[in-house]
Amino acid sequence: MIVNPEKIRNIVVLGHQGSGKTSLVEAMYQIANELGEKGSIEKKNTLSDFLPEEMKRLSSVSTAVISFSYQGTEINLLDVPGNDDFVTEAISSIKMVKGAILVIDASSSVQVGTIRHYQMLKKRNIPTIIYVNKMDKSDVDFEKVLADIREKLGKEAVPFSYPLGHENKFDGFVNVVELKARIYNGKECVDAEIYEDKKLKVFELHNTICEAVATTDEELLEKFFSDEPLTHEEISRGLRTGVLNGELMPVLVGCALKNIGIHTLLSMAIDYLPRPNDLKPYLAKDDAGKTVEIPTVLDDYFSAYVFKVTYDQFSGYLSYIKITSGKLKVGDEVMISNLGKKVKITSMYRLSGKNKVNIDEAGAGDIVALGRIDELRNGMTLCDDKRMVIFDTIKLPTAVYYRALVTKDKDDENKLMKALDFLKVEDPALDIRRNVETHQLLLGGLSNSHIDYLLGKIKSTYKISVSDADVKIVYRESILKAAEGDGRYIKQSGGSGFYGVVKMRFEPYEGTAFAEEVFGGAVPKQYFPAVEKGFYEALQQGLLAGFPVINVKATLLDGKYHDVDSNELAFKMAAILAFKNAYEKCHPIILEPIIRVRVSVNQEFIGNVLSDLTSRRGRVQSFEEDEGGRQEIIALVPEAEILDYASSLRALTQGSGFFTRSFECYEQVPEYLKDKVIRDNSLLNK
Repeated sequence: MIVNPEKIRNIVVLGHQGSGKTSLVEAMYQIANELGEKGSIEKKNTLSDFLPEEMKRLSSVSTAVISFSYQGTEINLLDVPGNDDFVTEAISSIKMVKGAILVIDASSSVQVGTIRHYQMLKKRNIPTIIYVNKMDKSDVDFEKVLADIREKLGKEAVPFSYPLGHENKFDGFVNVVELKARIYNGKECVDAEIYEDKKLKVFELHNTICEAVATTDEELLEKFFSDEPLTHEEISRGLRTGVLNGELMPVLVGCALKNIGIHTLLSMAIDYLPRPNDLKPYLAKDDAGKTVEIPTVLDDYFSAYVFKVTYDQFSGYLSYIKITSGKLKVGDEVMISNLGKKVKITSMYRLSGKNKVNIDEAGAGDIVALGRIDELRNGMTLCDDKRMVIFDTIKLPTAVYYRALVTKDKDDENKLMKALDFLKVEDPALDIRRNVETHQLLLGGLSNSHIDYLLGKIKSTYKISVSDADVKIVYRESILKAAEGDGRYIKQSGGSGFYGVVKMRFEPYEGTAFAEEVFGGAVPKQYFPAVEKGFYEALQQGLLAGFPVINVKATLLDGKYHDVDSNELAFKMAAILAFKNAYEKCHPIILEPIIRVRVSVNQEFIGNVLSDLTSRRGRVQSFEEDEGGRQEIIALVPEAEILDYASSLRALTQGSGFFTRSFECYEQVPEYLKDKVIRDNSLLNK
């Protein structure tokens, strides 16, 4: 049955790793469905963490969609991994929701991952409820946690519930909006009276909320200052307006493992977080390239955005979509706008983790999954062919850490390439490339631990024996001075022989070029192409360390030929010999790849990062400040110095720093390092 967008809430659940997101989702699902028992991470039977890798790690590695109904509202929760190795999951999920729950571990307060996720939400202006979890832990000071939240996440954070307890024991909480207390009796939360020692604080918070509500409407403001009590409807309406405008960020308290505060969280999520048709409509490009608004309504042409794709060896591809407008039914034919290809919808599911319920139709605002459409990828658009639109794709992090993959034989390598293709579909941050110079197959990811996870999945899921090795740096050679060289390739022993003699000049040049300055027919023109071919062949392997040679111009000056024994091969070989003869006189050098890095860090870590970049022979080019107040350092660093930078940056910035990389140019290796590069390369090639 199609659900009206008014009755849908799409909510992403974020937080630092270990804050209790999965346990919270499990508790919300249990209460909504009135189940007697719920899964636990320790028992490895939660709805969200159903992948073998998640059960092994006891933490999420992939976004899970958990759908259920509560109080007549369809809720789609997106449980996102807190580990930065899987940050693409968070970025992709945030694009398709309009509300969020940010989970904080009360015993740890605001952590690095909390801030990172909050900044993502803030950037997209997504209304957020903060759930302070694990309030039952010893020595938790809510006032300190709240102060930390307001300092690091913003002054708009306001308690909508307040903890109750005696002598550091967490008994329950007061719903500050409704002035109702709920006490945990050891099994469940039950209604209770507000503790006398908490009343003053609770009423003070309630008055603060009422004042905030009053500022959203002139009539309410006049009523408030006239000491007239605001009705529950007025408070709820004003709070919703404040939350949707980003002026208020409700803070709730509880314990997911004990189901404390879950009913309140569910109710407030429905009351205060946006419906799919709230806030701004999505923007897309039509077939003429014009930007158009796509309102989330049922009575419109169908369109949808693919925000996640998974692959299973047995059931094939599963594509997670957010329907942005119109309706979709099994049997419909729709366009993949990015490919200009029409596909038929053969299966559609409502998801609760790995559990899939077949449905026949779904409508605007809903999140569902489509089965067995092999062409779909993360970021693609589906639409009705009567209105072709394409949604902008999300900018995702790119690979910054690489390892070389080694297999036992050709058969394993063929299997490995297929497995990597499937993994690339699931994880857009993964990069696969073959270096034709070093003959290495490279796997790129966001960190060393990210690569370790991918290798583990290749071995466990695809049963492929694979190991990893260090990445070989692709150096180059070049020259600093001009010099001349002679090449003689003469072999005459009766019959057809070889006779080619050349004199050539080699000099530094921007790029690579060949020219001739031959006078008097010393070398016939028909042999010029052979000489040029020999020159370019000689560049493939320099004489210092065997690296390709770049930025050289060769000029053919003179030579000799034989009427019978001269041929193209003789002059090609003569050019190679001339290059070798001149090379040492040209003052050859080693060039190393220079990488442009853009490092994003919090202000307090700039000194550490700059010092570290300098120690890596880095040259800072500029500083920029992004929207979140973070500093972006742009620097040029030799590739050899940043092979391990992903791990080092995390250590330097307590996990908060990240960077992107791109090739910039080749530059001369310092003289004091040249011998080491030559020696290391000879060892690698043994």
